[in-house]
Amino acid sequence: MAVPKRKTSKSRRDKRRANWKLEMPGVVECPQCHQPKLNHRVCKNCGYYKNKKVINVG
Repeated sequence: MAVPKRKTSKSRRDKRRANWKLEMPGVVECPQCHQPKLNHRVCKNCGYYKNKKVINVG
């Protein structure tokens, strides 16, 4: 079994863990109704995707 020769310092350990960040989701404006929507998804407000009516929204 592998055993470390030396103790990993706190700064070295924390540098390795520094890249675990949350990213903002890609939000764009809907070309039909100009409401914010997620990329590559049907607009929840108007039901359009790629300038085509996909779902009926009440």
